[in-house]
Amino acid sequence: MVVGDFATEVDVLVVGAGPGGYVAAIRAAQLGRSVVLVDKADLGGVCLNRGCIPSKALISASRRYEQMRHSAEMGLTATDVAVDFGKTQSWKRDVVGKLTGGVGALLKGHGVQVVKGEAYFVGEDTVSVSTEESGQRYKFNHCILATGSSPVELKAFPFGGRILSSTEALELSHIPQSLIVIGGGYIGVELGQTFARFGTKVTILEGADGILPGFAPELTRPVAKKLQQYGAEIVTGAKATAAKETGDGVAVTFEAAGQTREVSAEYVLVTVGRRPNTRDLGLESIGVAIDDRGYVEVDRQCRTSVGRIFAIGDIVKGPALAHTFVRRESGGGGDRGACVRSRLQMHPRRGVLRSRNRQRRPERGRSESARL
Repeated sequence: MVVGDFATEVDVLVVGAGPGGYVAAIRAAQLGRSVVLVDKADLGGVCLNRGCIPSKALISASRRYEQMRHSAEMGLTATDVAVDFGKTQSWKRDVVGKLTGGVGALLKGHGVQVVKGEAYFVGEDTVSVSTEESGQRYKFNHCILATGSSPVELKAFPFGGRILSSTEALELSHIPQSLIVIGGGYIGVELGQTFARFGTKVTILEGADGILPGFAPELTRPVAKKLQQYGAEIVTGAKATAAKETGDGVAVTFEAAGQTREVSAEYVLVTVGRRPNTRDLGLESIGVAIDDRGYVEVDRQCRTSVGRIFAIGDIVKGPALAHTFVRRESGGGGDRGACVRSRLQMHPRRGVLRSRNRQRRPERGRSESARL
Protein backbone atom coordinates (compact mmCIF):
# COMPACT_ATOMS: atom_id res chain seq x y z
CA MET A 1 0.00 0.00 0.00
CA VAL A 2 1.33 3.44 -0.93
CA VAL A 3 1.34 6.03 1.84
CA GLY A 4 -1.36 8.63 1.24
CA ASP A 5 -3.69 6.37 -0.80
CA PHE A 6 -6.54 7.01 1.65
CA ALA A 7 -7.68 10.59 2.22
CA THR A 8 -7.99 12.02 5.72
CA GLU A 9 -11.33 13.76 6.12
CA VAL A 10 -11.37 17.25 7.62
CA ASP A 11 -14.00 19.98 8.01
CA VAL A 12 -11.79 22.91 6.99
CA LEU A 13 -8.52 22.84 5.10
CA VAL A 14 -6.52 26.09 5.07
CA VAL A 15 -3.70 26.48 2.55
CA GLY A 16 -1.28 29.19 3.64
CA ALA A 17 -0.21 30.11 7.18
CA GLY A 18 0.06 33.90 6.86
CA PRO A 19 -2.06 36.46 8.75
CA GLY A 20 -5.16 35.50 6.78
CA GLY A 21 -4.66 31.75 6.90
CA TYR A 22 -3.67 31.14 10.50
CA VAL A 23 -6.38 33.48 11.84
CA ALA A 24 -9.00 31.73 9.69
CA ALA A 25 -7.78 28.35 10.93
CA ILE A 26 -8.00 29.42 14.57
CA ARG A 27 -11.49 30.87 14.09
CA ALA A 28 -12.74 27.72 12.38
CA ALA A 29 -11.37 25.65 15.28
CA GLN A 30 -13.09 27.98 17.76
CA LEU A 31 -16.35 27.22 15.96
CA GLY A 32 -15.86 23.52 16.59
CA ARG A 33 -14.53 22.45 13.19
CA SER A 34 -11.66 20.05 12.59
CA VAL A 35 -8.93 22.08 10.86
CA VAL A 36 -5.75 21.29 8.95
CA LEU A 37 -3.39 24.15 8.07
CA VAL A 38 -0.89 23.52 5.25
CA ASP A 39 2.11 25.68 4.31
CA LYS A 40 5.44 24.82 2.71
CA ALA A 41 7.23 27.62 4.59
CA ASP A 42 7.27 28.93 8.17
CA LEU A 43 4.22 29.91 10.17
CA GLY A 44 3.30 33.57 9.83
CA GLY A 45 3.76 33.81 6.08
CA VAL A 46 5.46 36.72 4.35
CA CYS A 47 4.21 39.26 6.88
CA LEU A 48 5.88 37.78 9.94
CA ASN A 49 8.94 36.27 8.27
CA ARG A 50 9.87 38.28 5.17
CA GLY A 51 7.73 41.42 5.15
CA CYS A 52 5.87 43.52 7.69
CA ILE A 53 7.58 42.46 10.90
CA PRO A 54 11.26 42.26 9.86
CA SER A 55 10.97 45.48 7.85
CA LYS A 56 9.37 47.34 10.75
CA ALA A 57 12.07 46.01 13.07
CA LEU A 58 14.79 47.49 10.83
CA ILE A 59 12.79 50.70 10.44
CA SER A 60 12.58 50.99 14.23
CA ALA A 61 16.33 50.40 14.60
CA SER A 62 17.17 53.01 11.95
CA ARG A 63 14.95 55.58 13.66
CA ARG A 64 16.61 54.90 16.99
CA TYR A 65 20.03 55.33 15.35
CA GLU A 66 18.97 58.64 13.81
CA GLN A 67 17.57 59.91 17.10
CA MET A 68 20.79 59.07 18.93
CA ARG A 69 22.79 61.07 16.39
CA HIS A 70 20.47 64.06 16.10
CA SER A 71 19.10 65.01 19.52
CA ALA A 72 21.49 67.82 20.42
CA GLU A 73 18.70 70.42 20.21
CA MET A 74 17.04 68.57 23.12
CA GLY A 75 20.24 68.70 25.14
CA LEU A 76 20.95 65.04 24.46
CA THR A 77 24.40 64.29 23.06
CA ALA A 78 25.79 60.87 22.24
CA THR A 79 29.32 60.24 21.04
CA ASP A 80 30.75 57.39 18.98
CA VAL A 81 27.32 56.16 17.91
CA ALA A 82 27.85 53.11 15.68
CA VAL A 83 25.82 50.29 14.18
CA ASP A 84 26.65 46.62 14.63
CA PHE A 85 24.36 45.50 11.81
CA GLY A 86 24.98 41.83 12.48
CA LYS A 87 23.61 42.31 15.98
CA THR A 88 20.73 44.36 14.58
CA GLN A 89 19.83 41.47 12.29
CA SER A 90 20.09 39.02 15.18
CA TRP A 91 17.70 41.18 17.23
CA LYS A 92 15.31 41.34 14.26
CA ARG A 93 15.32 37.55 13.94
CA ASP A 94 14.59 37.24 17.67
CA VAL A 95 11.55 39.50 17.22
CA VAL A 96 10.34 37.39 14.31
CA GLY A 97 10.98 34.16 16.21
CA LYS A 98 8.93 35.25 19.21
CA LEU A 99 5.96 36.16 17.03
CA THR A 100 6.03 33.03 14.88
CA GLY A 101 6.47 30.94 18.02
CA GLY A 102 3.39 32.63 19.44
CA VAL A 103 1.41 31.77 16.31
CA GLY A 104 2.46 28.13 16.65
CA ALA A 105 1.34 28.09 20.29
CA LEU A 106 -2.04 29.58 19.37
CA LEU A 107 -2.62 27.01 16.65
CA LYS A 108 -1.64 24.16 18.95
CA GLY A 109 -3.83 25.51 21.73
CA HIS A 110 -6.86 25.53 19.45
CA GLY A 111 -6.24 22.05 18.14
CA VAL A 112 -5.28 23.03 14.61
CA GLN A 113 -3.19 20.38 12.85
CA VAL A 114 -0.24 22.05 11.09
CA VAL A 115 1.30 20.27 8.10
CA LYS A 116 4.49 21.59 6.49
CA GLY A 117 4.27 20.69 2.82
CA GLU A 118 3.11 21.66 -0.65
CA ALA A 119 -0.56 21.41 -1.54
CA TYR A 120 -1.96 20.43 -4.94
CA PHE A 121 -5.65 20.11 -5.73
CA VAL A 122 -6.61 16.76 -7.26
CA GLY A 123 -10.35 17.34 -6.99
CA GLU A 124 -12.93 19.92 -5.93
CA ASP A 125 -12.81 18.53 -2.40
CA THR A 126 -9.42 16.84 -2.26
CA VAL A 127 -5.84 18.07 -1.85
CA SER A 128 -2.62 16.12 -2.07
CA VAL A 129 0.07 17.38 0.31
CA SER A 130 3.72 16.50 -0.29
CA THR A 131 6.05 16.68 2.70
CA GLU A 132 9.75 15.90 3.07
CA GLU A 133 8.94 12.44 4.40
CA SER A 134 5.89 11.35 2.42
CA GLY A 135 2.55 12.46 1.05
CA GLN A 136 -1.03 12.58 2.27
CA ARG A 137 -4.42 13.37 0.80
CA TYR A 138 -7.05 15.41 2.62
CA LYS A 139 -10.74 15.47 1.77
CA PHE A 140 -12.39 18.66 3.00
CA ASN A 141 -15.88 20.10 3.38
CA HIS A 142 -14.54 23.63 2.93
CA CYS A 143 -11.17 25.05 1.95
CA ILE A 144 -9.66 28.51 2.45
CA LEU A 145 -6.88 29.58 0.08
CA ALA A 146 -4.44 32.06 1.64
CA THR A 147 -1.22 31.44 -0.27
CA GLY A 148 -0.02 35.05 -0.33
CA SER A 149 2.22 36.71 -2.90
CA SER A 150 5.82 36.96 -4.13
CA PRO A 151 7.96 39.86 -5.42
CA VAL A 152 7.59 40.63 -9.12
CA GLU A 153 10.80 39.88 -11.02
CA LEU A 154 11.76 42.01 -14.03
CA LYS A 155 13.23 40.26 -17.06
CA ALA A 156 16.12 42.74 -17.25
CA PHE A 157 16.75 42.47 -13.49
CA PRO A 158 16.59 38.80 -12.46
CA PHE A 159 16.97 38.22 -8.74
CA GLY A 160 20.33 36.91 -7.65
CA GLY A 161 23.78 38.20 -6.80
CA ARG A 162 23.60 41.95 -6.30
CA ILE A 163 20.04 42.28 -7.60
CA LEU A 164 17.72 41.87 -4.61
CA SER A 165 14.06 41.51 -3.86
CA SER A 166 12.73 42.83 -0.56
CA THR A 167 13.31 39.36 0.92
CA GLU A 168 17.07 39.46 0.33
CA ALA A 169 17.33 43.16 1.26
CA LEU A 170 15.94 42.37 4.70
CA GLU A 171 18.65 39.73 5.21
CA LEU A 172 21.72 41.76 4.21
CA SER A 173 24.64 41.06 6.55
CA HIS A 174 25.95 44.63 6.37
CA ILE A 175 24.79 48.16 5.61
CA PRO A 176 25.51 48.77 1.92
CA GLN A 177 27.50 51.82 0.92
CA SER A 178 25.01 52.53 -1.88
CA LEU A 179 21.68 51.17 -3.08
CA ILE A 180 19.55 51.66 -6.19
CA VAL A 181 15.83 51.12 -5.62
CA ILE A 182 13.79 50.38 -8.74
CA GLY A 183 10.21 51.24 -7.87
CA GLY A 184 9.16 54.08 -5.58
CA GLY A 185 6.08 52.47 -4.08
CA TYR A 186 5.61 51.95 -0.37
CA ILE A 187 7.96 48.96 -0.11
CA GLY A 188 10.77 50.68 -2.01
CA VAL A 189 10.37 53.95 -0.13
CA GLU A 190 10.17 52.31 3.31
CA LEU A 191 13.30 50.22 2.75
CA GLY A 192 15.10 52.99 0.88
CA GLN A 193 14.49 55.44 3.69
CA THR A 194 15.55 52.85 6.28
CA PHE A 195 18.94 52.25 4.67
CA ALA A 196 19.36 55.99 4.01
CA ARG A 197 18.99 56.61 7.76
CA PHE A 198 21.72 54.05 8.35
CA GLY A 199 23.98 56.03 6.02
CA THR A 200 23.49 54.29 2.66
CA LYS A 201 23.56 56.45 -0.47
CA VAL A 202 20.15 55.68 -1.97
CA THR A 203 18.90 56.34 -5.51
CA ILE A 204 15.20 55.72 -6.20
CA LEU A 205 14.06 55.21 -9.82
CA GLU A 206 10.30 55.60 -10.19
CA GLY A 207 8.41 55.42 -13.49
CA ALA A 208 5.53 57.66 -12.41
CA ASP A 209 5.61 61.43 -11.90
CA GLY A 210 6.31 61.03 -8.20
CA ILE A 211 7.04 58.46 -5.50
CA LEU A 212 4.20 56.54 -3.84
CA PRO A 213 1.91 56.45 -6.92
CA GLY A 214 -1.76 56.43 -5.99
CA PHE A 215 -1.30 58.59 -2.91
CA ALA A 216 -2.24 62.27 -2.84
CA PRO A 217 0.62 64.72 -3.55
CA GLU A 218 0.15 66.45 -0.19
CA LEU A 219 1.01 63.09 1.43
CA THR A 220 3.99 62.25 -0.74
CA ARG A 221 5.78 65.61 -0.94
CA PRO A 222 6.93 65.62 2.73
CA VAL A 223 8.22 62.05 2.33
CA ALA A 224 10.23 63.01 -0.76
CA LYS A 225 11.62 66.03 1.07
CA LYS A 226 12.71 63.89 4.02
CA LEU A 227 14.35 61.34 1.72
CA GLN A 228 16.39 64.12 0.14
CA GLN A 229 17.41 65.34 3.59
CA TYR A 230 18.81 61.85 4.18
CA GLY A 231 20.87 62.25 1.01
CA ALA A 232 18.69 60.12 -1.25
CA GLU A 233 18.27 60.96 -4.94
CA ILE A 234 14.81 60.53 -6.46
CA VAL A 235 14.47 60.20 -10.23
CA THR A 236 10.87 60.19 -11.48
CA GLY A 237 9.62 59.37 -14.95
CA ALA A 238 12.45 56.84 -15.08
CA LYS A 239 12.52 53.51 -16.91
CA ALA A 240 15.27 51.11 -15.85
CA THR A 241 16.40 49.09 -18.87
CA ALA A 242 19.52 47.10 -18.02
CA ALA A 243 21.90 46.03 -15.27
CA LYS A 244 25.54 45.02 -15.44
CA GLU A 245 27.34 43.59 -12.45
CA THR A 246 30.85 44.84 -11.78
CA GLY A 247 33.43 43.52 -9.35
CA ASP A 248 32.07 45.38 -6.33
CA GLY A 249 28.65 46.56 -7.48
CA VAL A 250 26.15 46.85 -10.30
CA ALA A 251 25.53 49.53 -12.92
CA VAL A 252 21.95 50.30 -13.93
CA THR A 253 21.02 51.96 -17.21
CA PHE A 254 17.80 53.95 -17.24
CA GLU A 255 15.93 56.47 -19.36
CA ALA A 256 14.55 59.71 -17.94
CA ALA A 257 13.63 63.10 -19.41
CA GLY A 258 14.53 61.89 -22.88
CA GLN A 259 18.07 60.92 -21.88
CA THR A 260 19.84 57.64 -21.22
CA ARG A 261 21.78 57.63 -17.96
CA GLU A 262 23.71 55.19 -15.81
CA VAL A 263 24.03 54.93 -12.06
CA SER A 264 26.09 52.47 -10.03
CA ALA A 265 25.65 51.07 -6.53
CA GLU A 266 26.66 48.16 -4.34
CA TYR A 267 23.20 46.59 -4.68
CA VAL A 268 19.98 47.00 -6.66
CA LEU A 269 16.65 46.51 -4.90
CA VAL A 270 13.68 45.77 -7.20
CA THR A 271 10.31 46.69 -5.67
CA VAL A 272 7.88 46.98 -8.57
CA GLY A 273 5.04 45.03 -6.99
CA ARG A 274 4.02 41.55 -5.95
CA ARG A 275 2.21 38.75 -7.77
CA PRO A 276 -0.32 36.31 -6.27
CA ASN A 277 0.89 32.80 -5.47
CA THR A 278 -1.69 30.86 -7.46
CA ARG A 279 0.58 28.89 -9.78
CA ASP A 280 1.25 25.16 -9.42
CA LEU A 281 -1.70 24.54 -7.12
CA GLY A 282 -3.94 22.78 -9.65
CA LEU A 283 -6.68 25.38 -9.23
CA GLU A 284 -7.54 25.72 -12.92
CA SER A 285 -7.92 21.96 -13.28
CA ILE A 286 -10.76 21.90 -10.73
CA GLY A 287 -12.54 24.96 -12.13
CA VAL A 288 -11.40 27.77 -9.82
CA ALA A 289 -11.61 30.95 -11.91
CA ILE A 290 -8.37 32.96 -12.07
CA ASP A 291 -7.94 36.19 -14.02
CA ASP A 292 -5.09 36.99 -16.42
CA ARG A 293 -3.01 38.53 -13.60
CA GLY A 294 -3.24 35.43 -11.43
CA TYR A 295 -5.86 36.69 -8.96
CA VAL A 296 -8.59 34.31 -7.81
CA GLU A 297 -12.05 35.61 -8.66
CA VAL A 298 -14.33 35.74 -5.61
CA ASP A 299 -17.72 37.10 -4.61
CA ARG A 300 -18.44 39.44 -1.68
CA GLN A 301 -18.08 36.51 0.74
CA CYS A 302 -14.70 35.54 -0.74
CA ARG A 303 -16.23 32.42 -2.30
CA THR A 304 -14.58 31.20 -5.50
CA SER A 305 -16.27 29.70 -8.54
CA VAL A 306 -16.06 26.36 -6.71
CA GLY A 307 -18.61 26.75 -3.92
CA ARG A 308 -16.73 24.95 -1.14
CA ILE A 309 -13.47 26.85 -1.75
CA PHE A 310 -12.81 30.40 -0.52
CA ALA A 311 -9.86 32.71 -1.23
CA ILE A 312 -8.45 35.53 0.89
CA GLY A 313 -5.46 37.84 1.19
CA ASP A 314 -2.96 38.72 -1.52
CA ILE A 315 -4.43 36.27 -4.04
CA VAL A 316 -7.64 38.30 -4.41
CA LYS A 317 -7.93 41.85 -5.68
CA GLY A 318 -7.81 44.63 -3.11
CA PRO A 319 -5.29 46.17 -0.69
CA ALA A 320 -2.64 43.64 0.39
CA LEU A 321 -2.81 44.60 4.07
CA ALA A 322 -2.46 42.06 6.87
CA HIS A 323 -4.89 43.76 9.27
CA THR A 324 -7.72 43.60 6.70
CA PHE A 325 -7.19 39.83 6.33
CA VAL A 326 -7.19 39.34 10.11
CA ARG A 327 -10.42 41.30 10.57
CA ARG A 328 -12.27 39.60 7.74
CA GLU A 329 -11.06 36.07 8.40
CA SER A 330 -11.85 36.29 12.13
CA GLY A 331 -15.46 37.07 11.26
CA GLY A 332 -15.21 40.84 11.57
CA GLY A 333 -16.20 41.79 8.07
CA GLY A 334 -17.51 39.73 5.19
CA ASP A 335 -18.25 42.78 3.02
CA ARG A 336 -15.26 43.31 0.76
CA GLY A 337 -16.59 46.75 -0.21
CA ALA A 338 -15.87 48.32 3.18
CA CYS A 339 -13.37 51.11 3.75
CA VAL A 340 -9.89 50.11 4.82
CA ARG A 341 -7.09 52.05 6.45
CA SER A 342 -3.40 51.84 5.65
CA ARG A 343 -0.34 53.44 7.20
CA LEU A 344 3.08 53.87 5.66
CA GLN A 345 5.96 53.30 8.07
CA MET A 346 8.19 56.12 6.87
CA HIS A 347 9.02 59.64 7.97
CA PRO A 348 6.80 61.56 8.09
CA ARG A 349 4.28 58.77 8.71
CA ARG A 350 1.39 58.66 6.25
CA GLY A 351 -2.11 57.28 6.78
CA VAL A 352 -4.87 56.63 4.24
CA LEU A 353 -8.51 55.56 4.44
CA ARG A 354 -10.00 54.35 1.19
CA SER A 355 -12.87 52.27 -0.14
CA ARG A 356 -12.09 48.74 -1.29
CA ASN A 357 -14.90 48.95 -3.82
CA ARG A 358 -13.64 51.19 -6.63
CA GLN A 359 -17.04 51.03 -8.34
CA ARG A 360 -18.66 53.02 -5.57
CA ARG A 361 -18.98 56.74 -6.21
CA PRO A 362 -19.61 59.50 -3.69
CA GLU A 363 -22.97 61.19 -3.65
CA ARG A 364 -23.17 64.58 -5.32
CA GLY A 365 -21.73 67.27 -3.07
CA ARG A 366 -19.80 64.84 -0.85
CA SER A 367 -16.01 64.78 -0.63
CA GLU A 368 -13.90 61.66 -1.17
CA SER A 369 -10.98 62.89 0.91
CA ALA A 370 -10.18 64.99 3.95
CA ARG A 371 -7.02 66.24 5.63
CA LEU A 372 -6.68 65.70 9.39
